Amino acid sequence: MPSKPRLGLIAGNGKFPFLVLDAARAQGLDVVVAAIKEETFPEIECRGAAVVHWLSLGELSKLIDTFKREGVARAVMAGQVKHKQIFSSIRPDWRLAKLLLSLGTRNTDSLLGAIAKVLAEEGITLDTSTSLLEPLLAKSGVLTQRAPSEQELKDTAYGRALARHLAQYDIGQTVVIAEAACVAVEAMEGTDATIERAGQIMGSLAADPSTLSRALTVVKIAKPNQDMRFDVPVIGVKTIEVMKTAGATCLALDAEKCLLLDGDAIPRAADGAGIVIVAD
Repeated sequence: MPSKPRLGLIAGNGKFPFLVLDAARAQGLDVVVAAIKEETFPEIECRGAAVVHWLSLGELSKLIDTFKREGVARAVMAGQVKHKQIFSSIRPDWRLAKLLLSLGTRNTDSLLGAIAKVLAEEGITLDTSTSLLEPLLAKSGVLTQRAPSEQELKDTAYGRALARHLAQYDIGQTVVIAEAACVAVEAMEGTDATIERAGQIMGSLAADPSTLSRALTVVKIAKPNQDMRFDVPVIGVKTIEVMKTAGATCLALDAEKCLLLDGDAIPRAADGAGIVIVAD
């Protein structure tokens, strides 16, 4: 039997799973990692987990059996699983196939919520994914040296209203605005790809006269009644780099709902790029 309390970590891609693993170990927990073959960075093997098991995205039964065998009764989901990956060429096992057929809508909330319910029925409780990382949640207010301009505030207000309408249908959590015009809306491609597309659209207008400002405002929100167990909004330094390339000057977030994966390095990078970050 394990000598320490055990936490299961269902790891997607990016830095998020590494942060959870480090924080859990700092609290004296043994961490059993279920690493998703199609997503998780291989460096997870070298991070001090008690054990790392590699599973395909479609292997729900194997995930449950693995956690039970390892004595895991509580688990956390951390890291992105690309939405388009979920509905691509994965081969679901019988349990996941049955779950997929039972869904009324195949969006992220319904799928992950159903998986959480199956885990609970098997005695595995899914915890809030940010419970070990609360210091990294965006605090309310202006997070950068520069405050938003009047136009950026207008674009932020419009973007928030628009994004909340979209988020209730679980379409995406990010919109990109220029002078109260919606330039791009996130769907399955992810935040960074949405920002890149907005920059390309504005670039295509560069050769023609236009009354539309080239400065973009990016609004990334949590869903209404955001389930903090999964699909929590996150940004990193890479997001700031993508914004700079796209010509975005403002990033608006939901306070206490968005995770700053790189901590204080994010506002520093934003200051260097002339980008304002505001959380509300």
